[in-house]
Amino acid sequence: MGHDHVHSHASAATAGGRHRTPLLIAFGLTASYMLVELGAGIWTGSLALLSDAAHMGTDVLGLGMALAAITLAQRAGSAQRTYGTYRLEVLAALANGLLLFGVAGYVLYEAWHRFSDPPAVPGLPLLVVACVGLVINLISFRLLAAGAKESLNLKGACLEVFADMLGSVGVIVAAVIIYTTGWRYADPLIGAGIGLFILPRTFRLTAQAVRILMEVAPTGLDVEAVRAAILALPGVDEVHDLHIWTVTSGLESASGHVVLAQGADLHEVLDRVTALLAKEYDVAHATIQCEPADHQDHASPF
Repeated sequence: MGHDHVHSHASAATAGGRHRTPLLIAFGLTASYMLVELGAGIWTGSLALLSDAAHMGTDVLGLGMALAAITLAQRAGSAQRTYGTYRLEVLAALANGLLLFGVAGYVLYEAWHRFSDPPAVPGLPLLVVACVGLVINLISFRLLAAGAKESLNLKGACLEVFADMLGSVGVIVAAVIIYTTGWRYADPLIGAGIGLFILPRTFRLTAQAVRILMEVAPTGLDVEAVRAAILALPGVDEVHDLHIWTVTSGLESASGHVVLAQGADLHEVLDRVTALLAKEYDVAHATIQCEPADHQDHASPF
């Protein structure tokens, strides 16, 4: 009697792929306004606007990498790429994290430099351009917020937009202070605060991407607890070589060997194990090898 076991690979339905359109819109808005801000900075001679335009430029680069990663991940993979190109999304998130570290470092350096010799910044043009930039960032952030809850790649892109949104708020505050009081030190002080705010969030993003690339178990999942849950199932005598990892955001995988108890039905045990992994631990793809009790153990060193 045959027994079917469906293995879904969720080919194009990754978390990032479901939110490609909002990411594309956010990319277009950010790239367009970066050019506007760059032109305004050159026209007014404002270093603050030119610096913020450079910051938005890193956002455009980060959003572009995220978009390219999702687009490539949706293409059909070759036989050699057994998981397709899903990991490109994680690599893009890691690159975005490293990029954000660079931006934060640049902001802190510029803040220190300006504090030692604050430049003359025209308050009113700075205020107008920063307000428009804030609106653009708010729209982009809103577009990416839903996807950031599901995809590490979109989380990285969303963090970049959020960082630039804070930059716009900071520039607005600095512009108001400079315009009303003429106190130039507002710009470097607020810039330093923005740089310090970016760093811990960037660290968490980068650490999460590295965790996935190292194939560590998903955050919050206790592998020993999963092993104990499988052992508690009827017909299971032993579990070994259990591995659980994340392929990309929203796509968890597992593999393992399950030794059957005497008289247990292989198909029933296999169904129980895969159902447990899917329902209780959100593991979408599980490869489980069921072994009879008298099978010679060939446990791997991993």
